[in-house]
Formats: sequence, C-alpha cells, structure tokens
Amino acid sequence: MNKQQTIAALEAVLFASGDPISIDRLSQTFEIKPEEIEKYIKELEKRYDEQGSGFYVVRLENTYQLVTREDYAPYIKTAFDIKRRTPLSPAALEVLAVIAYNQPVTRAFIEQVRGVDCSGVVSTLIEKGLIEERGRLELPGRPLLYGTTKTFLRSFSLNDLSDLPPLPKDNPEVNDIGEQLQISEEEMTNEEVS
Repeated sequence: MNKQQTIAALEAVLFASGDPISIDRLSQTFEIKPEEIEKYIKELEKRYDEQGSGFYVVRLENTYQLVTREDYAPYIKTAFDIKRRTPLSPAALEVLAVIAYNQPVTRAFIEQVRGVDCSGVVSTLIEKGLIEERGRLELPGRPLLYGTTKTFLRSFSLNDLSDLPPLPKDNPEVNDIGEQLQISEEEMTNEEVS
C-alpha cells in the first residue's frame, strides 16, 4: 500500500471502530511503527482541517478516535432524535473533580472532602460513563476505588489527566484537607500492614 492508501485505510479503521483504538493496535494492523501511525494521523487531521470536514481525530491517552465536530451536534441530535442530556449538577461536578484530581479514590474519601453523602452522585456518574470502579482498597471492608474513564476525557476535551488545570495553591484550606486525607489513608495502610 502506498502512503495515501494507508491514510485512507487508517481513516476507515477509525471510522468503523467507533470507540477509541490504541496506537499499538493500529501499528499491528498496518504493520508499521507507532511513529508512522502518528504521522499519518497528523496528515489525516490536516486534511480534515483544510477541507472543513465534519470530522476530526481526537487523542485520548494512547488511543485515537474519529469524532464529529461539536459545531454539527445540533444536526446530529435532530437527525437521530437524540434527547438532550441533562447537565451535571454542581454536586456531580464537585465529585467528578475530587475523583479526577485524586484517583483512584474511595467513596469515603470523596465524602470526607465534600462533607456529605455522595452515593447517589457516584451512581449517576457511573451511569453516565464518566467514572468507573477501579478495584478495591486493601483495607477492612475492601472499599471500592473509583477513577475517571475515557468518556470523561472525551467529554471535557482532554488528551489525558495531565491536561487538567492545576489546582489553586493559594487556598490553605484545600491544601490542608488534601494533606490530611493523604496522611490518614497512609496511616490506615500502615496499620493494615503492621
């Protein structure tokens, strides 16, 4: 296959996948190095930009996905009669922020930061696919750990978690709480070990 055919085939694979596909999988599929895949994806992105296409390629950690441009969402919703999703509540955004910046975390950690029960909010975020269970903590009761998903990254236009804006450092209360929570979890882990 020549270069243009490879780019066209890459576009077809991204389109047919629907979900994010890893660069390693693409590399194996086309039997070329990951660096070449990245080069071809950049050329595909350039072509979409030059043509004013309704598509673009988004990178999510080490995966790529072909998506539609946000400008055309109203037409897609109308064509497929998609109901407008209800926006996240302030409580859901708070819980999501606690998880995103501290993951993986337990529900007890989230509740300690927020000071209120958050089981309903956590369930809602799981249903929306923004967070997921990430195993269990090796402590009495084996509490569930939660972390964000690729849907979270895609929804907030982030490539990976390093793209999250930095937390303000000038708020001593926030920093004190974070330090206290880290210390208390370390103490609990140390008690479990001894």
